[in-house]
Amino acid sequence: MAEPQWDIVIVGGGPAGLTAGLYASRDAMRTLLLEKGISGGQVATTEWVENYPGFPEGISGFDLSQRMEEQARKFGLQITQAEVEEIKIMEGEPRWFQVRASGETYSCWALILAMGADWNKLGVPGEDEFRGRGVSYCATCDGPFFRDQEVVVVGGGDTAVEEGTYLTKMASKVTLVHRRDRLRASPIIQKRALSNPKMEFVWNSVVEAIEGGPKGVERVRIRELTSGKVWEKPCSGIFIFVGMVPNTGFLGDLVEKDSRGYILTDDEMRTSQPGIFACGDARKKFLRQVITACGDGATAGKAAAKYVEELMGKAYE
Repeated sequence: MAEPQWDIVIVGGGPAGLTAGLYASRDAMRTLLLEKGISGGQVATTEWVENYPGFPEGISGFDLSQRMEEQARKFGLQITQAEVEEIKIMEGEPRWFQVRASGETYSCWALILAMGADWNKLGVPGEDEFRGRGVSYCATCDGPFFRDQEVVVVGGGDTAVEEGTYLTKMASKVTLVHRRDRLRASPIIQKRALSNPKMEFVWNSVVEAIEGGPKGVERVRIRELTSGKVWEKPCSGIFIFVGMVPNTGFLGDLVEKDSRGYILTDDEMRTSQPGIFACGDARKKFLRQVITACGDGATAGKAAAKYVEELMGKAYE
C-alpha cells in the first residue's frame, strides 16, 4: 500500500478545525483541512465578538476567523474548499482513512471531525437579512449588545427559557414567544422564568416576519395560532432557540453519537473509532463558544499528532 498523502485530515474550518490545524501543523504533521464554505464557520458571519480573550475592545467575527486562518497557514496547514461526502476506514497494518470530498479523494492516518452544528432557523422573512444585526442564536454571545432594550425570544425548551432568563440581566424586557400553551422546559427552569418580572410570555403564537431598517431589527410580526390575529411587537433584537443540529449526518455509524447526533468523545477528543478525533460544536459538550471550540481543537490536534507518531513508531517516550 502506498503511504497516505496526509498524516491528518481535518473536516471543518471553524475555530475548532483551524486550531486543530495550527497545533497539528506545528507538530510537523502533514495536515489538510477541508472546508465546504469559508474559514471561520459561524463565527465568520458574527458581526462582533466581545468575549474572546485578548481583544478587550472586541473584534469582528470575520477578522477573528481570518487571523486564525493566517496563523494556521503560517505553520504549514493546507486548506482546500471541498464538501466531505464520505469517509472510509481502509483496513491494513496500520489502517488508514479515505475521505471523498467534492469529487476528490484524500487519504490520511488520522481524522479530526470539526464540522460544527447549525441552529435551526424559523425560515421567516427578515431572518437572514438581519442576522448579526438583531437576529441572534446565542444569548451569551450577543446579549450584552441589548442592554436596557426590549428583545424577543422564540422557543419553549430548556435552552430558550434559560437563555431568555439570562437575557433579563441585560435587556429591559424579554418577551418569549412559544407556539404552544405551556413551556417544554424542565420545571425548575420554568419556575425561575415565570416568576421573573422582566419576562413576558406570548402563548400559542409564532413569529412570522422580522422587520427593521438600516440599523437592524425594529419589530417582529406575531401571529396567534388560535385566532389568526397578526400584531407587531417592537423590539431591538430576536433570539431564536428552536433546536440545533450537528453537521454529522453524513458520518452514518462511523463513530458513536448521542440521540441528537452529537459525537461522543473522551477528554482527549478521541471518538469510539481509533484514529478519529472530534472537536468543537459537533461533539457532545456543555458550552458551545469560540473559546471552547479552540480548546477542543488544540487538544484534538495534539492527540491526533501523538496518535500518528505512535503509529509510525516515532513517539517520544
